[in-house]
Amino acid sequence: MAEVTVGKSSKGLNIVKFRELGLLGFILLISIAVQMRNQSFLTLENIDDMITNTAILSVLAIGMMLVIVTRGIDLSLGSTLALAGMTTALTVKSNPGMNPLAAILLGTVVGIVCGAIIGLIIAKTNVPPIIATLGMMNVFRGLTFMISGGKWVSAHQMPTSFKAIATGSVLGINTLIFIAIIIYIVAYYFINHTRTGRQIYAVGSNPDSAKISGINNEKILFLVYTIMGALTGLAGVLWVSKFASAQGDTAMGYEINVIAACVLGGVNIAGGSGKISGIILGSLLLGILNNALPLINVSPFWQNAIQGCVILVAVIVNALVKRSVDRNNLMRRKI
Repeated sequence: MAEVTVGKSSKGLNIVKFRELGLLGFILLISIAVQMRNQSFLTLENIDDMITNTAILSVLAIGMMLVIVTRGIDLSLGSTLALAGMTTALTVKSNPGMNPLAAILLGTVVGIVCGAIIGLIIAKTNVPPIIATLGMMNVFRGLTFMISGGKWVSAHQMPTSFKAIATGSVLGINTLIFIAIIIYIVAYYFINHTRTGRQIYAVGSNPDSAKISGINNEKILFLVYTIMGALTGLAGVLWVSKFASAQGDTAMGYEINVIAACVLGGVNIAGGSGKISGIILGSLLLGILNNALPLINVSPFWQNAIQGCVILVAVIVNALVKRSVDRNNLMRRKI
């Protein structure tokens, strides 16, 4: 009996270990299938364009992963992004000579303030994250329309130096991709090699046990939402620079895409688990779908449906994997 139990346990652990490999295989299969339909899909130009378009999504997925790991959610992401982007766009419009780095810093600070407010509400009042972020989503969106007077900031109103943030390059790499790479390196080190990173997962796995062991749960919750805000503020600047347009309804509903990237990457929506490598693959899969479906002439009406089906399959697979792991952990304890 013990031999059978150990075998099942090993099988469950192998499922978790190779889940990301399976996702990578799925990405390769889709890429091959699309390439057979359209020979321009795997060209260097299209791959570069696809990765560039996915960079902002992947940056936001890091923050969302940390939030979800702590059993939370952030529905205010799109509104925070719009507010940070609009604030920065209006500022560079009035100050054309503003240093691009200062513009990036300004948007990031706006995001930090928004994230800190949400983190404070959730940490100190125990308001459910979905309620707190839903409320602040409307507040931030309203502020965006208020400061802009309901008007757009268009490309000709932005200085060339600001628009060059998204189109420029560092060490031969597009700026958006370069920033995403740096953020991922920092995030990987923070999550895997710092005490605070481990505490984030401890709080998500078992908040009560984490508190008993001396972890300040309120501090961790405040931190993850502030990080989410900082990354969203940064993304707001990059978004406005890339599209050369700031609007009151910018990124409306975009939080769904970010959550989808996390779910596709294997982040447990119930908290406690999630890996950097997973959300990279999740973001890449969404980027491939967004790029590939128009190339093979899939109707726009079907594109969202197909993406939804892929996400649903990922959620079901994650649920089955979690159930298998929980069952095998129970068997191991019985041994």
